[in-house]
Amino acid sequence: MKHFSLAILLVILIHQHNFVEATKNVFIRTWGHHFMLNGNPYYANGFNAYWLMYVASDPSQRFKVSSAFQEASSHGLTVARTWAFSDGGYRPLQYAPGSYNDQTFKGLDFVVAEARKHGIKLILSLVNNYESFGGKKQYVNWARNQGQYLTSDDDFFRNPIVKGYYKNHVSTVLNRYNSFTGLHYKNDPTIMAWELMNEPRCTSDPSGRTIQAWITEMAAHVKSIDRNHLLEIGSEGFYGQSSPHRRSLNPGLNIGTDFIANNRIPHIDFATVHSYPDQWLTGANDQNQLSFLNQWLDSHIQDSQNILRKPLLLTEFGKSSKDSGYNTYQRDQLFNTVYNKVYSSAKRGGVAAGAMFWQLLTDGMDSFRDGYEIILSQSSSTANIITQQSHKLDQVRKIFVRMRNVERWKRAKAARRAQWLSRNRGKRIGN
Repeated sequence: MKHFSLAILLVILIHQHNFVEATKNVFIRTWGHHFMLNGNPYYANGFNAYWLMYVASDPSQRFKVSSAFQEASSHGLTVARTWAFSDGGYRPLQYAPGSYNDQTFKGLDFVVAEARKHGIKLILSLVNNYESFGGKKQYVNWARNQGQYLTSDDDFFRNPIVKGYYKNHVSTVLNRYNSFTGLHYKNDPTIMAWELMNEPRCTSDPSGRTIQAWITEMAAHVKSIDRNHLLEIGSEGFYGQSSPHRRSLNPGLNIGTDFIANNRIPHIDFATVHSYPDQWLTGANDQNQLSFLNQWLDSHIQDSQNILRKPLLLTEFGKSSKDSGYNTYQRDQLFNTVYNKVYSSAKRGGVAAGAMFWQLLTDGMDSFRDGYEIILSQSSSTANIITQQSHKLDQVRKIFVRMRNVERWKRAKAARRAQWLSRNRGKRIGN
């Protein structure tokens, strides 16, 4: 019986090893300033759905996750960004430092497995800047409870005890064995990328040095565990001291981040930017907000192309129905503005690789409405714009695939001709 058990274990280990080897080519990579999948350019039309793990932690509600993925896939959406954290509070993932609720973790397992089933990649964020779902405030409070004298939530970025809590969480999530797929997260190509933090901010150090040091340390920690997946910061894109000529573009916010310096850190694989003109320019009219959006996107696309030389994803954008004077046309105009910028860059071979709206819901989720929600079955005009963008980016991908195939064919033809000439040169001389 003992030998039989060992044989079974050996078969399982060999199967998992073979699967990992076979999937190495299906992880999304970066090559220059492009995303690549299986040797071809990859473009991401996506969405945010922070609620996926929370809802899936209740097995009776998992159909909502399945429904959201099915609807997203039917509209050509290919990437979802969601939370891989819930610290303290109600139905948490991590209820104390290093202590986890397995029922909630199984909810995240289900999300990953269901995304895989529907052909959707995931960007998983590892902690929140804000109090929602615990965030850095909860981490700091845990350390205070252990006798640490901390005066600010920003001590999250400085205190070694708190940083240890975060590193442990990163290690736990990346090494998680998925109870549905039989894969460790770090070996699952369904996951496109890890995100260090949702919208990191450190207002106590506007110089940017604190967050720069934290990103450098934590990015190295992630990569020491997982070299399969891409890594991004979760940044909103505010400019800092490394690009003073750009700081006038910031919407009056000085939060200790630096788009250029932060994204230059070697372990950061691609840049991100968020955009909420309705929140950031509350007194401006709709046209002024769109003018800001155009400048904001243009500058980040240019800087990612020319300075960072890394791909760029717009990982959050939206228009709230709670805004004064809101109508669907305004939201559609904002979506078209964002999508046109992405498409214009992508078709030229530029860095902009996709955009992810905030947020996707499905029917029966009224308690999750925040004004930014898109329910595809109830928002026909916006849903059509989303589908059109998915189609346009897919056409760009196909064009570049054809171009790459033509180049390969030309190189192969030239190589065959060179071989023929080499073989026949001696014959011609002899004749």
